[in-house]
Amino acid sequence: MVLQAEEGRLTTSPVKRVLVATAVPAERDAVARAFSQAGGQESGGPVVIAAGVGPARAAAASATALTEAARDGRPFHLVVSAGIGGGFAPEAPVGSLVVADEITAADLGAETADGFVPVTELGFGTVTHRPPAALVRDVTAATGARAGTILTVSTVTGTAARAAALRARHPRALAEAMEGFGVAEAAAAHGVPVLELRAVSNPVGPRDRAAWRIGDALSALTEGFGKLAPVLEGWKPA
Repeated sequence: MVLQAEEGRLTTSPVKRVLVATAVPAERDAVARAFSQAGGQESGGPVVIAAGVGPARAAAASATALTEAARDGRPFHLVVSAGIGGGFAPEAPVGSLVVADEITAADLGAETADGFVPVTELGFGTVTHRPPAALVRDVTAATGARAGTILTVSTVTGTAARAAALRARHPRALAEAMEGFGVAEAAAAHGVPVLELRAVSNPVGPRDRAAWRIGDALSALTEGFGKLAPVLEGWKPA
């Protein structure tokens, strides 16, 4: 497979298959660890891939995995974009989990004299994908994650001014990351539902590497997916 070198594979159910797309191997391993702790390869966990950083790489890798699975007669029934990300204070503090009820491309559009215009207002495409509402409710109940909008950005926010501008345009935003919308686009192209779950590693705003808690966020991601496992096992695609 094209993604073979980047994959962390676990045995999956022949009836219902879940693909989890992370950006980097550390996130992939944090997710896979949850299922290995639950019982190793016999636990029936998802296929977990490190798809790459940014929406384009995430879309391409996810689409490739979906296409190959369908070609082999073992299609996926759910795609999950997962990893760490920045959280908007105070709703999403460092170490917390957030789940998307909307996955929105925050900077897909045009800058004009009157401000930012999303691509949909220019008459093209889409900027938001909505995961299944019932699944989002089940995830929040199982993991304690807060539900809201997760923004996908191509440039990570590094100033208070940009953080404020994003919140003004997206008042329900809880977090930002770089892959969710790309994964959602690939899932939509294949007619597969999507979910996004993030553990918060840093506040959205002025870039301060000393304040990042990547290790804590990865641990929270593992813990969250450990609680998510029964939801994935019990969820029935429409």
